[in-house]
Order: sequence, then structure tokens, then C-alpha cells
Amino acid sequence: MTWRPKLVALDVDGTLVDGTNAMSPAVRDTVRAISEAGIETVITTGRAIPGVLNTAGLLGFDEGYAIASNGAIVISYDPVEVLHSVTFDASEAVRRVLEHVPDALVAVEEIGVGYRLNKPFPEGEINGAMIVEDVEALIAEPVTRVVIRAPDHSPEEFAKLVDDLGLADTNYYIGYTAWLDLAPEGVSKASGLTYLCDRLGIAAADVLAVGDGNNDVEMLIWAGRGVAMGQAPESLKVVADHITGSITEDGLVTELLRYL
Repeated sequence: MTWRPKLVALDVDGTLVDGTNAMSPAVRDTVRAISEAGIETVITTGRAIPGVLNTAGLLGFDEGYAIASNGAIVISYDPVEVLHSVTFDASEAVRRVLEHVPDALVAVEEIGVGYRLNKPFPEGEINGAMIVEDVEALIAEPVTRVVIRAPDHSPEEFAKLVDDLGLADTNYYIGYTAWLDLAPEGVSKASGLTYLCDRLGIAAADVLAVGDGNNDVEMLIWAGRGVAMGQAPESLKVVADHITGSITEDGLVTELLRYL
């Protein structure tokens, strides 16, 4: 392959780390080699800033750029500086979901700190400080991101419910579990990367993006080369330029070695 990216955008969960937040030595070493080769390496995730910094620590990165909260936040680190953020009024969407799933867990992002939430989430699912408040307090002001979790529902029934609600003016992603991310309309990992690349003077055609989830669709379409992990859903694979191995096969390593 003669094409070589100027920037590599890497999803975290299912791409850099597995379900236990473990990163293989091969992934760590290869991503570091890409960065050391002069290719801008950007953590691009649905996680909030504490989750970004956790991943940067696993990679051994002391500084860099990152896209957090599915594109609603763009930062440089370390120290953390928020370069760009987008907020929205999530109150109507949250109320509509809770009408149908009253036992759902709700969390809103507190930028750079963690989350405010109505009830504790399953351990390890979200990072940072946790502040418990009632739902009306959570959605009283515009936010960058809302996470709604329904542990007692199957992913399939939760996905159908959300689709039936027709959440207008809201961008949303449904995860592998009964997990819903709400974001401002028009905000995605692609929009966050567009802001960063404009700042750095890098064209989308010169970006490699790798991911494994529904929240990576826009990013893979936008990038010059979009690569889906082997375990990705069909909705991502159909828009990808290439499909690499799964997370258990270190599929990211296979892709990145092309450029070293």
C-alpha cells in the first residue's frame, strides 16, 4: 500500500482494549510505533475525558489530542485543555425514554470530572467521579452527553424501543448492551475529527480511522480509509473500506503494521 495516513483515529473499546479494559502488549507497542513514526495518533472514543486519560496511560502517552464523548468534546492533554465542546438540551429525549423504561439508569457528563447520575451504574462501565442526583436535576441544563442504561432489558428490546421513540433533533448510538448514548444533533466522532483536522491542517483523505461500533459509522465514512474490526456489527462493516481481525486477534495491529 502506497497510501500513508497523516493522522490515525483509534476507537477505544473493542479496538484498543477488550471488555475488561485490557490492552495487549502488541497493540500498545504498535500504536506507540505509529506515533513515534510521526503519524498523529488520536484516541477517538465515546468515553468521557477520564476514560481518555486512562487509555492514554495504557499507551504510555504523555501528550496528544483526543476526541471524547462521541465527538462532543475535543481535547489536548496533558494537562487537559478542552479545545472544543458542543452541548444540547437532552431533557425531552430523556423523559421520553424514561416513560417507557422507568427503571433506567441515567448519567450526564461533567466535563473533565466524571458523571452526575440518578443511580449507580454496573461497576467499571463509566469512569471518573460519580455524583448522585435526581433525573430532573441531571437534565436541567444543556449537556455534552447523556448515557441511558437498562441492565434488566435485552439489547434487542431496548434497541427496538429507542427506534420506536423517534428521538428527533438528537444523535444517538445503541451499544452492544442495553446502552444508549445521546448526543447533540450532527455531533459524531467525525465532526470532532473534522474540527481537530481543520486545526492541524490535515485533510480527511489523509486520515485512517479504526473502530468496531455503531458510533464509528460516521467516522469510517468520513476518513480517507475506514477500517472495521472483525467483531463489528454489519452496519459498520458495510461502510468500511476494509475489515481487519477482531480484538482477540489484535486486528488493529494487522492494520497499523501496513504503515511501519
